[in-house]
Amino acid sequence: MRFHLNFKAGKAVYLQLVDQVRVAAASGAIQAGESLPSIRPLAEELRVNRNTIAKAYAELESQGVIETVAGKGCFVRQGASPLRKDVRRKLVAERIDDAVVHAHHLQIDKPDFIRLAEERFDALDRKRSAHA
Repeated sequence: MRFHLNFKAGKAVYLQLVDQVRVAAASGAIQAGESLPSIRPLAEELRVNRNTIAKAYAELESQGVIETVAGKGCFVRQGASPLRKDVRRKLVAERIDDAVVHAHHLQIDKPDFIRLAEERFDALDRKRSAHA
């Protein structure tokens, strides 16, 4: 699994890691039982403190996404299956919440926001149809 960090984002690095693992587990990009990278090499690769990786992994474990096996590493839990619709819906709801707050700050009202979301969804459907 490759991680992409944005150090200029307003979101803490460990939370960016948490989000990326959650999305990968929910989408099936990483499967149940698959191991995550070890803390030290991942910290070196991403050029962050080891405690940042450890904090992200601890958060993922508390959310039930991964489990730690002593001496073996961290693994995606069975319950984080990509087939669980509630997990996928929760991930999308979190992104929508961010977009709603952003729209509010930009003074985009609800009807415009809904219309824009529908336009973007339709554009994605057209793009997929064109590539099918």
